[in-house]
Amino acid sequence: MNIRLHFLPPWWVAVEDHFMKRTHHCNEIRLEHIGQVVTLNGWVHSRRDLGGVLFIDVRDREGRTQTVFDPTDLPQELFDRAAGLHSESVISVTGKARKRPKGTDNAKIPTGEVEILVSEMEVLNTADVLPFPVDDPEAAAKVHEELRLKYRYLDLRRPEIARNLRLRSKAAVATRFFLDEQGFSEIDTPILFKSTPEGAREFLVPSRAHPGEFYALSQSPQQFKQILMVGGVEKYFQLARCFRDEDLRADRQPEFTQIDIEMSFIDREDIHRLIEGLLKRIWKMTLDRDIAVPFRRLTFEEALNRFGIDKPDIRFGMELVDFTEDFKASAFKVFSEGVSSGGVVKAMNAKGYADATQGQMEAMTELAKSFGAKGLAYIKVENGEWKSPIVKFFSDAEKAALVEKLAIEEGDLILFAADEWLNACEILGRIRLYCAEILKGRGQLAIDPDRFDFLWITDFPLLSFDKEINRWCSSHHPFTAPVLEDIPLLTEDPKRVRGQHYDIVVNGVELGGGSIRIHQPDVQRTVFEKVLELPEAVVKERFGYMLEAFRFGAPPHGGIALGFDRLIALLCGCSSIRDVIAFPKTAKGADLLSEAPAQVDAKQLRDLHLDLKVAPKKDG
Repeated sequence: MNIRLHFLPPWWVAVEDHFMKRTHHCNEIRLEHIGQVVTLNGWVHSRRDLGGVLFIDVRDREGRTQTVFDPTDLPQELFDRAAGLHSESVISVTGKARKRPKGTDNAKIPTGEVEILVSEMEVLNTADVLPFPVDDPEAAAKVHEELRLKYRYLDLRRPEIARNLRLRSKAAVATRFFLDEQGFSEIDTPILFKSTPEGAREFLVPSRAHPGEFYALSQSPQQFKQILMVGGVEKYFQLARCFRDEDLRADRQPEFTQIDIEMSFIDREDIHRLIEGLLKRIWKMTLDRDIAVPFRRLTFEEALNRFGIDKPDIRFGMELVDFTEDFKASAFKVFSEGVSSGGVVKAMNAKGYADATQGQMEAMTELAKSFGAKGLAYIKVENGEWKSPIVKFFSDAEKAALVEKLAIEEGDLILFAADEWLNACEILGRIRLYCAEILKGRGQLAIDPDRFDFLWITDFPLLSFDKEINRWCSSHHPFTAPVLEDIPLLTEDPKRVRGQHYDIVVNGVELGGGSIRIHQPDVQRTVFEKVLELPEAVVKERFGYMLEAFRFGAPPHGGIALGFDRLIALLCGCSSIRDVIAFPKTAKGADLLSEAPAQVDAKQLRDLHLDLKVAPKKDG
């Protein structure tokens, strides 16, 4: 390796000559390159010594190519250096492309018909022994996630993670191009905001310049994007960073990205058409898949009635069926008394699941109990017989109704819920998903992983009653507009008020949601003060500037936010959004790479006028 000395006062440093600049990337060499001298740069993906000839696969972000080190054609010193390389060392190699010997092709990689006979090599950097392998997908997949996150820079080299990040970038580009074509302006909104504690728990940031006062990291740009509409922007978007100090799970991080959109002078149909076009473009640019538009639509009530959840996976059946009328006079008192007290009776047929184990039945029963049910009524259809302790109470007419509406056959499992409407729907909705996972695992339920079923959920209740605080709360957020004809019901019958709120769902995943906003100050004040019963002082403190802005000509407007991380995970087929984020946090909100969060020194606390009082950690 040639060394040159450069004088950089006041000291001397030694630097290498410029490395051999690559002529091709590592996934580019094909049969048409045979005979050409090429240079590849990358990492040592794997090294094999076969009969004294060394084979090294060189990998970059595009792929890998096999290179050959033949000791009969190379200086011994160069061959020995190659033989001593650890995996993931960084090298530059030059050599002639040739066809692989007969019978040695590798059909698993695009470059599998060719190899490079190396004549020169430069070691750009050596690598120590790795804490886990990155060249073997099966072995890497078995590595504990915490170890992978600690050495995230190694994990990022795995082709699966690299692919995810490339796809994420393509989706971001597709979003920007599409929305720019539609006349949108990308505008940044503040990350440091004011606390609005009625929403999710916030991250607070103490202000050094304003002792005793705090910023909050923005949960979403909601209020700012509405102010932009008042400002006449008309069409706004951004890939917004948002922050929420909530308990984490596979599809939730303390900091996340959303495609945030707001438009003026529009209605719900305009939003639907825009988002359908956007998702169609994203799917085409990332997966080269054409998705059909317009998307199917279900009201909130229909989704709950049929699937027991407001983000249903409609790729399979097992729909819920209502039997309230059929069992209102039943001898089975759990059903008839439930109906007489205003409840409903619902059932579903888990086809082919009559052989559910005792443990599986207990698991489903616990799901029902988690919603307040006392148990789970069921019927197993086995050997031509209905097996259940409740069947003896059923009349012939009730049995006939079950057979007709549920298409009962040998081997089926019938599951019931008798409760208030929402509870009964949600009980069977959760059990439906549980059954689907079991049946899918047993090969009895075929769900195509490459199929994407999109739908809009509309007409959500504007309000929900919180029994703990004994007042109405916003189902979405307090800026959601009620359906116009329901506005008089705001004070008369809040339960019946529908919101102009909509969610976009695919394969049981909620990609995002939005609404048409309240733009009239008087309606917004009614919602704040008379419906949500927020004190005037609280409304003024938290939202006074918005209400003030609305006094000066706010246009009708609405918008939506799509969970970008969740969308990318869906495109990549990942169960966790951590696999589509470059530097994610753990389930406990820790960054194992940088060891954040961490303590700060006393001077920083003094500058922020803070005095910490931390409870001592409990042993064990």
